[in-house]
Amino acid sequence: MPKVVGGILLISIYSALTFYLGWGVKQWLVAMGWFRYPTLFWLILYIVAFSILIGRLHESVRFFSIVSNYWMFIFEYGLLLCLAAQLIIWLTPFKNVQIIGSIAVAVLFMLSIIGSYLAYSPVVRHLEITVDKKSSELDSLRAVVASDFHLGILSHKRHLQRFVNLTNEAQADIVLLAGDIVDDDPKWFVQEGMADVMKQLTSTYGTYGILGNHEYYGKKIPAFIKEMENADVKILLDETIRIENAFILTGQEDRTNNERKPLEELKPSDDLPWLVMNHTPDNLLTPSKMGVDLHMSGHTHKGQLWPNQYITARVFELDYGYKMKEQMHTLVSSGYGFWGPPMRIGSRSELWVVDIKFQ
Repeated sequence: MPKVVGGILLISIYSALTFYLGWGVKQWLVAMGWFRYPTLFWLILYIVAFSILIGRLHESVRFFSIVSNYWMFIFEYGLLLCLAAQLIIWLTPFKNVQIIGSIAVAVLFMLSIIGSYLAYSPVVRHLEITVDKKSSELDSLRAVVASDFHLGILSHKRHLQRFVNLTNEAQADIVLLAGDIVDDDPKWFVQEGMADVMKQLTSTYGTYGILGNHEYYGKKIPAFIKEMENADVKILLDETIRIENAFILTGQEDRTNNERKPLEELKPSDDLPWLVMNHTPDNLLTPSKMGVDLHMSGHTHKGQLWPNQYITARVFELDYGYKMKEQMHTLVSSGYGFWGPPMRIGSRSELWVVDIKFQ
């Protein structure tokens, strides 16, 4: 019962905010002399607003899923711009709805262009760290680390190809994919033949990945793991492996899995350098106390759209970038892809090239 009440309350608030945004757009359209057919206007608005639910009804209406992704961007920034426009009209001498509304629409359009560029034009970030452990075989290791690809309809094959090209240019020793590799369902990965692209990755020790929360949302983990095998990606499921007697790699299940093993059960007995992937950076204290040398996560997207990063910064001890916690090097990536709108404001799609020195 509490969930039902909470759901009704959430839908009511969302509907009210949608109405406020629609009311603001209507004022501008009236001022421009473009407002016609009010019933059709409100009908289309609410169909778009609830397209995220419509798109889940059947495969034949998946178009609405794409619409919902763009709507998320319009909804967030439309509300912010609508509020800003109203404040200008109420609190300043500038009362021209036509001009102020046109400026707001132009700003939204420019933000969408900038956001699309930042989402689809990944940057390579570099990090050099020194681990106070010896590897019996290596003096150094170059790892390419990336997360949150959300491969699907909008984070598509061409975007994955960019990742492969940038990774191969870096001449990595190992490639590490820290969860949310596909966007819920791996069917788009299969249909677009993305495995053929992923197979092009070249490195000394191979490509390893872990599950994120969205693999669990898709509820097709066995199919996902099989497709990753076809793409030459080894998915670690609460596993700790030794790689060429040179270092230890642990891949944790995502916290979405209530039955995942505690890190204590995955701790190696060797004193080799220990690298850990955990999709969500929700607990950095435990691995730092246990002697992990490099801890890698994603999940946060650095908020993806401004000002959401102020929320992630409060939720997580480290929501983005690099931090030294005791002896543990910690890295949280904003992600290579995106969730929802194919746009980023205040963040950028990225992969990390991490050069690790052992001593």
